[in-house]
Amino acid sequence: MTAPDPARAAKALRGAAAAVLVLEGIAVLFVPRGIAQTEEGLGAGRLTVLLVLAVLLILASGLQRRERGLLIGTALQLPLLLTGLLNSVMWVVAGAFVLIWSYLLQVRKQLIGTPFGPVAAPRTGDADGEGAATP
Repeated sequence: MTAPDPARAAKALRGAAAAVLVLEGIAVLFVPRGIAQTEEGLGAGRLTVLLVLAVLLILASGLQRRERGLLIGTALQLPLLLTGLLNSVMWVVAGAFVLIWSYLLQVRKQLIGTPFGPVAAPRTGDADGEGAATP
C-alpha cells in the first residue's frame, strides 16, 4: 500500500519523527535528577554525556527536513537506549521511544516504499502510464 501523495505523507512523517526526537531529548533531560539520587551520584562526565545526547536529539529533530535526517535520528536511538546503563528506568522509557521510532519507519516504508530513501516524484503523464518528460 502506498500513499496517494507520497510527498505529503513523507512531510507528515518527518513532522512526527521530529516530535519524537524532541520528546526523547526532553526525557533525557530528566535522567540527571534520577541519577543524582543514586549512590554513585551525578558526576561531571555523566551530566556531560546526558546533556550532549539531549542537545543532539533536539538538533536532529531539526534535521528531519533533510534526506539524512532519518538516518541521524535512527543512529541516535542506540545512545538513547544505552542511557539505561545510567538509570535503569531509562531502559523502559528509551525502549518505548525506540519502538515508536521503529513504527514510524515501518509506516514510512508502507506509505512511501522506503524507510530512508528519497520520496519518488509523482509521475505525470496520461492514463496509460507514459510520462510526459522528453529526453
